[in-house]
Amino acid sequence: MDTTLSAPLRRLRECDLPERLFYTVFLALMGLGYLMAVSFLYSSHQMADGEPGLSLTDIAYDYYGNRSGTRLEAAVRGAMSGYLSPEDTEQIVAWLKSGAGAKGYERDVAPILARNCTACHSPQSAVNLPDLSTFEGVQAVARVDTGQSLVSLVRVSHIHLFGVGMVLFTVGLVFRMAEMRRWLKSTLMLAPFLAVFVDILAWFLTKWDSHFAITVVAAGAVLGLALAAQILVCLYQMWIPRRAAASQGA
Repeated sequence: MDTTLSAPLRRLRECDLPERLFYTVFLALMGLGYLMAVSFLYSSHQMADGEPGLSLTDIAYDYYGNRSGTRLEAAVRGAMSGYLSPEDTEQIVAWLKSGAGAKGYERDVAPILARNCTACHSPQSAVNLPDLSTFEGVQAVARVDTGQSLVSLVRVSHIHLFGVGMVLFTVGLVFRMAEMRRWLKSTLMLAPFLAVFVDILAWFLTKWDSHFAITVVAAGAVLGLALAAQILVCLYQMWIPRRAAASQGA
């Protein structure tokens, strides 16, 4: 029978100054990175329904699509409307509704796209956006909008799983030294991993049925709140002395 005793787990309050600084900088970077990711998601998803602010409809349009119109029309009326004048927008929409033919494209639409869009929407751009520099590329987004393709979802999913998984693992390594009830610590450590799984599963479910968009939002909220709680608890326990905390509660 193995009677070897494991060493007791060090606590955050027991870390020396260099280690506290190291953990603090790391946690601050992870928190800032998450805020930047949320900001990017907000800016890239909002206006999909043509209305300011992020809504469930925006999320549904991104994955399920706006099947009453084309991706190009949804973009020029929504997320890309700030890059076009109202006259240019109506010109593009009129071309789409007339059948999106090659003749009207060369005469009316190509100059507008070349002037306002192809700096980013071209194969030469470092940004992964639809190609609007050729008629064939525009045709691909001039069809009925069915949301993101399954290939795109799989590509983003594996990046998301690896990237967010590693962030949660490394933050969890620091958080495991926090002092709190075991059930609460376990919940805060495991909840974000489960939320990532549910979030990505909900992408594919929303592609099938737009009503699952609320699951995407709920899973994202659980992930963000659990990660924020881990970071804030770690920072508090590293830098607020126990005696000071006790005297404030007295």
